[in-house]
Amino acid sequence: MRRLLIVLCLVVLSKCDDNEWRQVRTAQGHVRGRRDPEAGLYTFYNIPYAIAPRGRERFKAPYPPPVWLQPLDAVDKGIICMQSPSPFIDTKSKTMQEDCLIANVYVPDTEDKNLPVIVYVHGGAFELGYGDMIKPTKLVKTKKVIVVNFNYRLGVHGFLCLGSNTAPGNAGLKDQVALLRWVKKNIANFGGNPNDVTIAGYSAGSVSADLLMLSKSAEGLFNKVILESGASVGSIAIQMDPLETAKAYAKLLNISDFEDFHALEEFYATAPLDSILLSTFLQRKDSTVFFSPCIERKGKGAFLDDSPVNIIKNRKYKKVPILIGTSDMEGSLHIPIFAKWKDGLNQKFSDFLPADLQFENDEERDEIGKKVKEFYFDDKPIAEETVLKSLEYFGDLTFGYPTLKHVKLHVEAGHDQIYLYEFSFVDDSTPYVPFTEVRGAGHCAQTTAVLDGGGPMVPDESNISEQYKQIKASIREMWLNFATKGKPVPEESNLPAWPVANENGTPYMTIGDVIELNDGVYLGKRGQFWEDIYQKYYKAPVPPPQPPPEKHTEL
Repeated sequence: MRRLLIVLCLVVLSKCDDNEWRQVRTAQGHVRGRRDPEAGLYTFYNIPYAIAPRGRERFKAPYPPPVWLQPLDAVDKGIICMQSPSPFIDTKSKTMQEDCLIANVYVPDTEDKNLPVIVYVHGGAFELGYGDMIKPTKLVKTKKVIVVNFNYRLGVHGFLCLGSNTAPGNAGLKDQVALLRWVKKNIANFGGNPNDVTIAGYSAGSVSADLLMLSKSAEGLFNKVILESGASVGSIAIQMDPLETAKAYAKLLNISDFEDFHALEEFYATAPLDSILLSTFLQRKDSTVFFSPCIERKGKGAFLDDSPVNIIKNRKYKKVPILIGTSDMEGSLHIPIFAKWKDGLNQKFSDFLPADLQFENDEERDEIGKKVKEFYFDDKPIAEETVLKSLEYFGDLTFGYPTLKHVKLHVEAGHDQIYLYEFSFVDDSTPYVPFTEVRGAGHCAQTTAVLDGGGPMVPDESNISEQYKQIKASIREMWLNFATKGKPVPEESNLPAWPVANENGTPYMTIGDVIELNDGVYLGKRGQFWEDIYQKYYKAPVPPPQPPPEKHTEL
């Protein structure tokens, strides 16, 4: 009898273990994901999808992933890529390391197969963040999709672009392509459809997803794109002159011989990586970040060898359905630096014009700066009383106008499957903008509505209003419709009809207290104002030049 009881207990424990864990075969070996009973899904954390090169190779494309013989317990080890400390990201509780290329796979607790897949690219100005920064559990709990998020190399580690064999450029984007290839190869074993993949991203992740659509290296790896507050045709998206960027960054590191190309290259190749990580977020006045993606010199392995504007205009990309939009107060990202910058804005506004505008001389630059300042601020000084106009200016520059420009260029190139939106819902818990009694939907507010708590950026949903819960349910429904059917509002939906946008950004869906279609022009007069300026003064980014020959000293 005692022996029988022991056997029964072992059987029960085995069944409990079977329910708690799910084992999946990948091309590298088996992985074991754990069940989250509250969320109704299995999570497979920390799966290596590629290997980040080390030493002198560390700025190159990733290597193939490792293999293993014993099942890998895919549990969360908190691995993130190398990045500087930031008040926006809790890095102390994470494991920061060079070889950081891991994927997290969220699988619904269902026996259904061939589910559509959403791959989310995290944001953070190409400098900060990690894949699981905002969790997708509510999307996956619907049992309609599998969601994958992941790490990619950041900052100088991911986007140093010297155009040389040592640092050809865009290592972080090549990581993203490697992840998509991993998904294509392995997701069927998790229950996903490798031929029905939507790539989504927020902020820098949105720019990344947009660039992936334009890169030949990612063609065929996904068939829909969701862009949340970020477009590839804005000044934050592409380094204007990557060699000059590398020199400017070296100067910040107090490197004296940065004008010598080979000395510069040798420094970056040999310096300890943690010694060259600087926090540069929101430090540049020209609406750029230090190490964003770059145009590479043409050649084998290049991710991007022409500007996004040219690629779209020349129709040299594969068109897939696009869902794109912004929040109504994207400029809230600049609230922390408003006090630091307001005096400079008053003294010389032209210093704050975007980097992708060029002028014949300083007089012309100052003239356009004066014109822009008058358009946004009339004759009023930039101060606490006009903080909202300041946020509107920076929001238009970095996210609003690039989104409109994206839509215009694509539609003119023959793209007829673009769905445009603006997210404007504000919960009562949202803080007022400083010096005002106004609330706004801040940068990537739509992302925090679609995704859910458990990460550092999203509050627990038990503490939000019933109205916000309903907005979250509605926007998730639209995003899931798009990922599963290619349209955010299919014919059978109870939501307002959502037709595609034309080249003027009309119509677009407003997602606020009420979800309704807006027949007006996206950005209105502000969009046309910037269109007129860019038509005349646009400056295209350039690739790094051919490296000079090495000097050989005669003996």
